[in-house]
Amino acid sequence: MSRSLPTADEDLPSSPLELAGGRWLQTIVLGAATWVVVMSLLAVVLAGLGVWFPWLVLPLALGAAVACGWWAHGIPARSLPVWTATLLVVVSVGAGIWTATTRSEQVLPRRDSGSYFQAAMSMAETNRRVVPVDVASVGGPEVLALDGITLSSPAFYEVGSNADPEIQPQFVIGPGAIWSMGVWLGGPIGALLLPALMSALGILGLGLLTARIGAPRWSPLAAAGVALLFPVLHTARATYSEPLAMVTLGGGLLALVIAAREGVKGEIGRAALLAGVLIGGTAFVRIDGLRETILLIPVAALALAQGQRWPRITLLGAGVSTLLAGLAALWLSNQYLGTIAASLVPLVALGVLMGLVTAGMLWWQRRGGGVPQAVSHLLPTGLGVAVVVLGLFLASRPLWQTVRQSPDDSGSRVVAGLQLRQGLTVDGGRTYAEQSVAWLSWWVGIPALVIALATLAWSLRVVANRWTAGESLPAWTGPLLVGAGSTVLTLWRPGITPDHPWAERRLVIVLPFVMVLCVAAAAYAVRHLSRRAPVAVAVAVGVAVVAATIIPTVFATWPHRSERVELGELAAVEGVCATLAQGDVVLAVDSRAANEWPQVVRGQCGHPALSTTQTLRQDTSRLASTIATIDEAVTAKGGRLVLLAADGTKELDALGASDIRQVSEAFVAEDDRLLEQRPDGLVPLSLEVWTGVSGG
Repeated sequence: MSRSLPTADEDLPSSPLELAGGRWLQTIVLGAATWVVVMSLLAVVLAGLGVWFPWLVLPLALGAAVACGWWAHGIPARSLPVWTATLLVVVSVGAGIWTATTRSEQVLPRRDSGSYFQAAMSMAETNRRVVPVDVASVGGPEVLALDGITLSSPAFYEVGSNADPEIQPQFVIGPGAIWSMGVWLGGPIGALLLPALMSALGILGLGLLTARIGAPRWSPLAAAGVALLFPVLHTARATYSEPLAMVTLGGGLLALVIAAREGVKGEIGRAALLAGVLIGGTAFVRIDGLRETILLIPVAALALAQGQRWPRITLLGAGVSTLLAGLAALWLSNQYLGTIAASLVPLVALGVLMGLVTAGMLWWQRRGGGVPQAVSHLLPTGLGVAVVVLGLFLASRPLWQTVRQSPDDSGSRVVAGLQLRQGLTVDGGRTYAEQSVAWLSWWVGIPALVIALATLAWSLRVVANRWTAGESLPAWTGPLLVGAGSTVLTLWRPGITPDHPWAERRLVIVLPFVMVLCVAAAAYAVRHLSRRAPVAVAVAVGVAVVAATIIPTVFATWPHRSERVELGELAAVEGVCATLAQGDVVLAVDSRAANEWPQVVRGQCGHPALSTTQTLRQDTSRLASTIATIDEAVTAKGGRLVLLAADGTKELDALGASDIRQVSEAFVAEDDRLLEQRPDGLVPLSLEVWTGVSGG
């Protein structure tokens, strides 16, 4: 049998203090991950029924935290050296403080973080997920029947009829639900701070996962490396879904390692169920969590083929939580599912196909089938070589491939505009997916990618060796296969508008996987060489591997160390809200106002808001006539129609608006939007807003 990477089976000191430290840190991570899934499920019921009230939800959240902690505390834990546990806490808390003090203020729904924030504000204020609109507040159903007038805006869909309209937020419910509790506890700032807390828990979870796979003394370094990754830091500074997914997925993979260890002993504990619930439940916070759930299928198949029973419980937990998340999305996010069907349906089909293939292989094995001896002999080396070839294939894509999507897609128009501004050849259909490996290299460097690829190839060779020898697979096989599969699928098709640092969201699973592989490689190198070479040689190799990973990461993140994206935006929004009076109905009359302000006015300012379609805005005379009709209807209901513009006063002037006032003169700094370069700073963004009243 070939020598493996360090395994969690190696003896560790087991004093009561060391065992207690490991147990309590594990309880915090697994309890928090379970709490996120439980509260997301609870939100489906309560917010779906319109009873998401703070006096009800916050006590339930506290009770759920206690129950989840109790459940997690019963899962077998391993001891950690006191200094290791202390450093893990210091790194995680330090990362949380750093993130919180440099948090963004992405409040306007210009990108997903602002959309999640506004969904949270809406849930906190209206106590429901899909919000009914009092049609009389906007002038009556005849107003919504006007061609070119809508309640919809980016990330917020108008559903229902003109007589009984509702607003349905985009995305799944989990982030909005969790961040809404921050609104109750600390206002908008409370919501903006929660992602830092969740990211700190996710970093702690990845540190514990590193300890569990056999590198306990190296786990603080892995946690620090993940904390230093700019894409992790960037998403944790705002109300994205990624910090929550880090908690649930990291906790799920940690539970998966524990379940595999217990399963080898013939025990089926609660870790097996929890692993499936957390990995499948990630779909409550990110619908593409389905990808990692699907990758559990081959992991379970390998263990089942060896006669282990725990994968049945894991698949049951994953199946139930995924089903519940899917039903929740169909009920409360069906419009969103329709927009991503082109990506979602192939993923579901892949899962079905993978399930059928693995079921067929298990059926064949039970009837005496097996891998031919010649294939078994070649499998370990062949698999390792295949991994290296696949890595080189993905890295070489820019040399021979240009990935495109339909030029009619809305994202293609965005890309074309960015290309024009950056002096690139205008080809809006490009997705730049072929450059995904280069994106990775921006943040960790090419040496780290080489180390990670070699480590992955060697690890899979070890797994294959044990498989062909009929030995139990390493406990870290599950996280290895899930991480590797997720990385390949993400790099092949990132599925995101390819401007940076926006597109780095897709790397928040891939980059931590690379970091953990590199730290595991350093741990193995030191342990292996210390038995065969002078200690100085072993230490030098370990330091070289760590330096090749951490130093490029630090240099890449350094320009962003203290930046605060869109700082001042919250004050600007509150300033606009303060200019609106009781009875005001706001109509967005230019493109930028229609994209950014309707839901903000409705959800954060608390005033009725309407928007105009691009087709209507292109015909000024018809727009003016439509506005006159709306003004008459709103006035008849006792209100006042306020026209809002965010691209200057041109539209207001053309419409003959009176009492034109500039209600926001703010400028903030936003993320750059580069297509072919790593971003190293922020760029100015105007938040100027004008209002006017219909009529002369």
